[in-house]
Amino acid sequence: MHKHEIKEAWVDIAPDNGSQPVAPGRWAFEFRPAMGRLLSAHPAIGPAFNTLYSEIMRGPGSLSRQEREMIATVAAVAQDCYY
Repeated sequence: MHKHEIKEAWVDIAPDNGSQPVAPGRWAFEFRPAMGRLLSAHPAIGPAFNTLYSEIMRGPGSLSRQEREMIATVAAVAQDCYY
């Protein structure tokens, strides 16, 4: 391994301790997904991430929402990431 290669990335996230839902209404789950916990632990990145995510997943383009979700799922699996 080269001197500057990162063996494994790690970012601290808040624990899922049955806390309050991330948002009311249809998004009021009994748990907070890892991404929601990450954004609550690092609030400075939340708005920028949400803007980018919305543009990628819902913005204009030649791929349908379902195709975009499938690509995201395959990429997550390839990286051993729980999507």
